[in-house]
Amino acid sequence: MLRPLALAILLAFTQAASAQLPAPVSQLLFDVNIPEDAMSALVLRGDTALLSHLAERPLNPASTMKVLTTMVALDQLGPAFRGRTELRSAASMSGDVLRGDMVLRGGADADFSGDVLERMLQSLRNQGIRKIDGRLVLDRQLFNPARPDIGAPQFDESPEAYTNVIPDALMVNKNMLELDLRSTGGKVEAVAWPALDGVTISSAMTLVDADCGSWANGWKQPDVQRDRLGKITVLLKGSFPKFCAKSYRVNVLDRQDYLDRLFRATWKRLGGVLAGDTIEAASPPATRLLAEHVSRALPDIVRDYNKSSDNTLARTVFLTLGSLEADPVVGSRALAVIPGETTAARAERTVRDWMRAHAIDDTGLVLENGSGLSRIERISAMQMGGVLQAGLRSNWSPEFLSSLPIAAVDGTLRKRLGDSPAAQRARLKTGTLRNVVAVAGYVRDASGQQCVVVAMINSELIGNGKGRAVLDALVDWVARSGVAPVQLP
Repeated sequence: MLRPLALAILLAFTQAASAQLPAPVSQLLFDVNIPEDAMSALVLRGDTALLSHLAERPLNPASTMKVLTTMVALDQLGPAFRGRTELRSAASMSGDVLRGDMVLRGGADADFSGDVLERMLQSLRNQGIRKIDGRLVLDRQLFNPARPDIGAPQFDESPEAYTNVIPDALMVNKNMLELDLRSTGGKVEAVAWPALDGVTISSAMTLVDADCGSWANGWKQPDVQRDRLGKITVLLKGSFPKFCAKSYRVNVLDRQDYLDRLFRATWKRLGGVLAGDTIEAASPPATRLLAEHVSRALPDIVRDYNKSSDNTLARTVFLTLGSLEADPVVGSRALAVIPGETTAARAERTVRDWMRAHAIDDTGLVLENGSGLSRIERISAMQMGGVLQAGLRSNWSPEFLSSLPIAAVDGTLRKRLGDSPAAQRARLKTGTLRNVVAVAGYVRDASGQQCVVVAMINSELIGNGKGRAVLDALVDWVARSGVAPVQLP
């Protein structure tokens, strides 16, 4: 297997010879008026560079940046890594009363949900606890800052969308409210799940004659109103088609409100009483564990976020790289602590150290959150190719490859390349932003050899599927290349 350093030397000699884009790709670029210099591409078959077109130039990779986050996480945290949520207390018991605070401590548990919280609270009831005669302490201190969402600039015009949720170490249900919207009886009825203490949904949406399939055209970001007693009303705005039923998830509540009210509603439903207020703080020393939940193992999490391109899960794993020590079984070293360093900065150090350890030059790499939901993240096709080659050599190569979408089968590639020989043979992470399309992964050629394929286009002209068609043409070209095996009679 070619080492990344040797790869760089090889490509330096082959750049001129292999810079010409394949004819189907060049023709499509010409047809849709996208300049060739808006595209970067690298195709490797074993030790041979089949194509290197502006491969050393860093571009915005969109969600293909998740490939880098995934590979570093598997190597540094290990495939057995799991996030954790804990209920802890230092208080004593008196009958069925806990005489003090209850701490809910977050540990980057990607699977922490309302159902999980209910099971944890039922465990408290099973231990004989009925009343918590103290405060609820929410501990998000695993990440620095504990609330990275506060003050963060809005990414696009839909801050309430799940795509844009910024994680913290104690997120439950990804902070989402699931709305059941139905237009019956001349008005829009709206019901939200989960039920939250003191939170109601109200609709001011106007009914219109429109196709139910285009209901989102009339959607507007809801208003969140709080009265003097602390009760919250989520007011839905915009328009909604007549005779229509849809479900939509929104992130509109402050996560302190969300978790506090979910905890209280669930605890009350189980027959419990919480006497004190809710605060956000670090866990006090000398607490004892009362209940816990651990997430699925890391390979399951990375498969979830790569297949569906889930930004929130990927950002959680990226921050975990900067907050937790590695799995001791893997033997990765921990980073030195720099006072005041943010978790994101520490995660970036982890990624860059991993790249250098694999002889991948990190010059020009720009990391923001590791998910690709960024206007500033940059990586070159050369660097991404080195990451993908490291993926093939890794002890965790099966876990890594199985996380990538399969052409014409699942994930973000489910409806792509169905008429190509790449169908069922290509495993590629996709990336899409307003002015970015990208793919990064593996494609088997006609002879069955595994090829590394990376391609990115940064252009305002990629819309209406034009950029995606160019990338699919490149993948199809790779799948058709090579010599097909001779069929014996």
